Amino acid sequence: MPSCVIAGGGAAGFFAAITCAEANPSVFVTLCEALPKPLSKVRISGGGRCNVTHACFDPRELIKGYPRGGRELLGPFHQWQSRDTVGLFEERGVPLKTEADRRMFPVTDDSATVIDCLLEAAKNAGVWLRTSAGVKAAERAGTGYRVRLASGETLDADRLLLATGGGRSSAGLAIAESLGHTLTPLVPSLFTFHIDDPRIKGLEGLSVPDAAVTLRGSRLVQQGPMLITHWGLSGPAILKLSAWGARELAACGYAFTLGINWLGGARAEAVHAALTAARTAHAKRQIATWNPLGLPARLWERLVEAAGIAPQTVWTSVANAALQQLARQVTAGEFTVTGKSVNKEEFVTCGGVRLEEVDFRTMESRRSPGLFLAGEVLDIDGVTGGFNLQSAWTTGRLAGLALARA
Repeated sequence: MPSCVIAGGGAAGFFAAITCAEANPSVFVTLCEALPKPLSKVRISGGGRCNVTHACFDPRELIKGYPRGGRELLGPFHQWQSRDTVGLFEERGVPLKTEADRRMFPVTDDSATVIDCLLEAAKNAGVWLRTSAGVKAAERAGTGYRVRLASGETLDADRLLLATGGGRSSAGLAIAESLGHTLTPLVPSLFTFHIDDPRIKGLEGLSVPDAAVTLRGSRLVQQGPMLITHWGLSGPAILKLSAWGARELAACGYAFTLGINWLGGARAEAVHAALTAARTAHAKRQIATWNPLGLPARLWERLVEAAGIAPQTVWTSVANAALQQLARQVTAGEFTVTGKSVNKEEFVTCGGVRLEEVDFRTMESRRSPGLFLAGEVLDIDGVTGGFNLQSAWTTGRLAGLALARA
């Protein structure tokens, strides 16, 4: 009986195991997970609701959500994309819903629904799931592989899939390197920014629906909702900037200047014109208590003060130079970032096995025949919104089909 060992009981590993076992029941599939419970990242995804995928069904648009790996994923997405993921889960009793930002969740809003589905599918397909059984090493053994577990036990397999994730503790990276692969150094992606600035201090929980953020001194710009936290800034705009700028931000030690336009794409000239019109229309009102730009009231007051305008000043008393300074605070404020934090409990890295060393038609290694790679062990990462799970489902699916043909 042909056999395969899958190292890593996350999204990619489970999808590969289920796909392989269902496509070819004669293959004996062993799925090894280091932790006592599998699918830990699926469990915490989307704040515990599981952001299964992103509602984008055009592969050429879908790849735009990947700072690294988008070009390589184009072909795989033509074989298995978000629509296929949605269909598979719905067929198995897990209907999904689409939220305003196009993130897709199970209608139960509970990641346990997704986990239970995968566990049941693996069991029904005959996958041998082994927990607390981390794979620590692997070597060529004839035409197959000898796999050593943390316990010292060894398993022999005709084929081996590495789907251990992309964290620094991922044994799959060291195994891939030992089998001839080259690793791109790991750095964090999807993180929030530490900022200590009087303009946002005490405004925890306040959000703006559309802000543009810029890494000063670079061409990196992202736009979207932004959230003020007790340590600084978070939200989709910040997380996207952290993903696209992962290497640049690591290189500067997470100490840099962040430019913020609190009104998204609004230009300073247009904002200045709106402020000038407000000065005429509401001459006797206090500037801090009447905001013509729709910004949250407490944030508006902080920006007024940062422009050097006393909050009790009436509009008619505000000089043109002060209005120009206020327009700059709104559209081009600069904030000093002093560090980063993980986004909630989620942790994503960029880096991993170099993509040119993998055949993306099958996810088979170009360095070691019979070795396959899927998920975040590869140098692939997406922005927040279901992209990382979708790449795991897709690469796991293709690897599973290839394992079934072995």
